[in-house]
Amino acid sequence: MKIRNAAINDIEALTNLFDAYRVFYKKPSDLKTARAFLTDRIYNKDSTIFIAKNGEGILTGFVQMYPLFSSTRMKPLWLLNDLFVLAEYRGIGYSIALIDACKDLCRETGACGLMLETAKDNIIGNTLYKKTGFTLDNDHNYYEWETI
Repeated sequence: MKIRNAAINDIEALTNLFDAYRVFYKKPSDLKTARAFLTDRIYNKDSTIFIAKNGEGILTGFVQMYPLFSSTRMKPLWLLNDLFVLAEYRGIGYSIALIDACKDLCRETGACGLMLETAKDNIIGNTLYKKTGFTLDNDHNYYEWETI
């Protein structure tokens, strides 16, 4: 298993994985827009994407984080926005390795931590996040406003 930053030469395989991630979340497949979106993220350096590959070099998963800031802590903060591992590679450490790469980046950048959200009924995700040291925030409500 190898974890590293995604580069532009990973875009084709990453696009397919990202599209599968979106389909998992009940969004329509859209390879053209997914490719453009990921290309922009990599070229503009406005997110960090780590990819996981198996011993044969097959892309098995990815995680994407966005930089934020915590005003109260006056430090950088990372949003772990996307985490996806192909079904056949789940349960063997890829997700944990990707999360560990995120934690390392937090330490390297002097960030105060990572935040994420997941659905209450995402049993696998909720179990994974607790297993990797995340704590559930029961003190705050999260609201959303959309233009659509």
